[in-house]
Amino acid sequence: MLTGLLIKNIKCLVQTEDLPRLKVCGAEMSEISSINDAYLYIRDGLITEFGKMMDLKSSKTFIHNQKAETVDATGRFVFPSFCDSHTHLVYSGSREIEYTDKIRGLSYAEIARRGGGILSSARRLHETSEDELFIQSLGRINEIISLGTGAVEIKSGYGLNLADELKMLRVIRRIKETSPIEIKATFLGAHAFPEEYKNRREKYVDLIINEMIPIVASLDLADFIDVFCDRDFFTVEDTERILMTGIKYGLIAKLHANELDYSGGIQTGVKYNALSVDHLEFSGDDEINSLKGSETMPTLLPGSAFFLGMSDPPVRKMIDAGLPIALASDYNPGSSPSGNMNFIMSLGCIKLRMLPEEVINAITINSAYAMGISETHGSIAIGKVANVFITKEIPSYEFMPYAFGSNLIETVILKGKIISRII
Repeated sequence: MLTGLLIKNIKCLVQTEDLPRLKVCGAEMSEISSINDAYLYIRDGLITEFGKMMDLKSSKTFIHNQKAETVDATGRFVFPSFCDSHTHLVYSGSREIEYTDKIRGLSYAEIARRGGGILSSARRLHETSEDELFIQSLGRINEIISLGTGAVEIKSGYGLNLADELKMLRVIRRIKETSPIEIKATFLGAHAFPEEYKNRREKYVDLIINEMIPIVASLDLADFIDVFCDRDFFTVEDTERILMTGIKYGLIAKLHANELDYSGGIQTGVKYNALSVDHLEFSGDDEINSLKGSETMPTLLPGSAFFLGMSDPPVRKMIDAGLPIALASDYNPGSSPSGNMNFIMSLGCIKLRMLPEEVINAITINSAYAMGISETHGSIAIGKVANVFITKEIPSYEFMPYAFGSNLIETVILKGKIISRII
């Protein structure tokens, strides 16, 4: 009986850590530790040992467990799996008609005011059975696993009433129970205002606070609470009321902030010790200064900005100020219909002018931090969960963001087990 998994002759083992960190900040983001001509030994779903091939024969750990399954990674790189800390991938149908509206020049806010956007997805989700929603969403999960993602955060927010929000969160739980990927769930009842509350916004906030949050918490359906704090959506006052209630019920704060304007969302997130504030296209000196010294992870969603044709956040200024940066896909039907984290790496380099080393840190250890799992995921370190992937034969790790249209992943390993393999 096989007792482990040995990956040998690795051309380069990327993002290795002898002393694991929770996050990487500022100038250190341009540094990546790696080992050439390496091996990686996995046992009981955890990373047990790694090092240079020349040291394998003298390994005290592996020498007594030589019945391990072996994978020869000659010419290939091994990375920790991507961590995608911001997605909305539980949804029904698609919104390609709005894509045409965007091409014709309508803004995200204009489409929303016409009944499109989030409200359109809410109507579709309401009409979709829970089983069908699960089937559609599991297909997207399997897709992102094949593209190298090993941990994902999934938000509700297309329900906008108690029954449909609970339906989404139950689907997320079913995926967690049936899929090998690591999953965190976020309650985002404050994603938009339902049509019937268009002129009674405070009443909808009251509904979230007094009914939705207590029931979501009592059913243990969410890890985090999120609010879309931005122009034409939820105000700072709304956001504070919702976050305070969520925290009272044991939910950790995250926040959509400053995608559409200088909304005060970033400062509000920091005030309530949010694990992350996400989007951040509108970030100036005040926003950057508020993040300095905080425990809140600035998380950028370049796929959304790219798809909507929006301005990019001032990444270089953020990094130069000593901030950490995480990148996530924002996988959703309206503004980022892709969960391809390798493409997010490419956008980080091409659009945000980040170095390859910076984007690797941003989609592994820092995005793991933005999910609250950097102690167990996001790097190659002894004792961490063995979520890794093996590339096809490539010349360097810089080739990953460089070859933006190619699927460069050959083998996916989650929790120490080979999930998919291209022979």
